[in-house]
Amino acid sequence: MEYRVVRFEQTMLPLLPRPQQPFALIGRLAPRFDGREWRHSEELLDAPQAKTYAGDVYDPREYIGNPGKAAFLAMFKDVCVGSIRVHKRWNEFAHVEDIEADAAHRGRGAGGLLMDAALNWARERGLRGVSLETQDSNLVACRFYLRYGFRLGGADCLVYNAFEAARDETALYFYYVFDGESEGKTR
Repeated sequence: MEYRVVRFEQTMLPLLPRPQQPFALIGRLAPRFDGREWRHSEELLDAPQAKTYAGDVYDPREYIGNPGKAAFLAMFKDVCVGSIRVHKRWNEFAHVEDIEADAAHRGRGAGGLLMDAALNWARERGLRGVSLETQDSNLVACRFYLRYGFRLGGADCLVYNAFEAARDETALYFYYVFDGESEGKTR
């Protein structure tokens, strides 16, 4: 499919925030730290399940003309089919706040183009790389990030403890470092 990515601007205010769509839970990424680096394995579910997160609450106007934040939209024809939001963090990394694509457009290239836009935004600002957080239960997303060239940099089994629906999930922190180590994308 032919996608184009555009930077979010004032005329696009009705397009964000986008409603959350269900995604497939097919298993989990099981992290382990060997004292030096993070490794992982996959634990697959017997039967896939669907999950939908509550949408993020944010003001999309914060991403217009803000040198420390940006949002990009994936367009198919004239329809928005995905988005990514990114901001500069204290550690000189850009952080992906959210990336999503409509269910019908997943696995077709829109997510990779959105991630390209976020990495280019970070490079233009001279940042060290890009970070993001996801859940161990979102194995499809974990596979996408690893295939793209991100590497696992940490895990936190308590961060979601206040949320009943996510209490059993572990936060996974992925990094794409602009030092050549992560630059071997295979997507």
